Amino acid sequence: MTIEELFIDVVGKDPVVQGLVGGLIIAFLNLLGASVVLIWRNPTEKWLDAALGFAAGVMLSASFTSLLLPGIEFASEPGYRALHLGGIALAGIIPVLIGFFLGVAVLDRGERWVQYVGPMISNRLVPDVETKTDGGEDGHGHPHFAGSASTSSTALDSRIMAVLLFTVAITLHNMPEGLAVGVGFGSGDVSGGIALMLAIGIQNIPEGLAVSVAAINAGLGRRWYAAVAGIRAGLVEIPLALFGAWAVTVAAPLLPYAMGFAAGGMLYVIGDEIVPATHSRGYERVATLGLMIGAAVMLTLDVVLA
Repeated sequence: MTIEELFIDVVGKDPVVQGLVGGLIIAFLNLLGASVVLIWRNPTEKWLDAALGFAAGVMLSASFTSLLLPGIEFASEPGYRALHLGGIALAGIIPVLIGFFLGVAVLDRGERWVQYVGPMISNRLVPDVETKTDGGEDGHGHPHFAGSASTSSTALDSRIMAVLLFTVAITLHNMPEGLAVGVGFGSGDVSGGIALMLAIGIQNIPEGLAVSVAAINAGLGRRWYAAVAGIRAGLVEIPLALFGAWAVTVAAPLLPYAMGFAAGGMLYVIGDEIVPATHSRGYERVATLGLMIGAAVMLTLDVVLA
């Protein structure tokens, strides 16, 4: 029995239910990654950069093999019911590019909005010096992962804002990932949906860990709170996976737009957040090797599950 047949036997053939299950699985793996910090007390910057590089590689490969190229192929089929604009049929690569740039625009604006969320929830964060880690081997963290070691009020506020921005940024980044899984199942390609689910779920583990480490490095609360920070970031994936599967099932012509949107969002995350964060602390080579391994893992999953 193949993985696809086993998945259908357990979950059923309804694409919306498959999308929901896919969202639950990737959110659970985010939770798993966030919980690692409960037993791995002080992950080094080197390991974090390698893990996040791996996540970037998975996302990079998935954007092309499971989203952009299948989206273009779907929109190029003779039976595709293309939307029309000014008498021009939006088919082939056009709907994918439209969705792609919409995804980039949404993530770009989201990055600008995160600065306003701090005052709304910062009063829930309580410093706990005893559980703070140094965030790495050399004790110097990237602004997203750690703040100053000073105990002054200004330094504490800076660390609080840093972890808030990073947590919300990762939550925004989880949105196209959840949508991608839902769209994958909603397209009717179960094997492709499973490949996306497994790949994104695997790369959610280092992402969840990164959020938890950010909370600890900022000295915010006890270690259990750090795990909660990672879990919170992953929960957004469940409704978006469900929505993605439902939307493309109800309106098939939207599939190429949705695929492009998810891919644009994930590629924006790689270029704007992950690469700068992993190439600023002296471990560029390790992060790059992680990216290569992640890309190879996703390519392998795509071929094996095809």
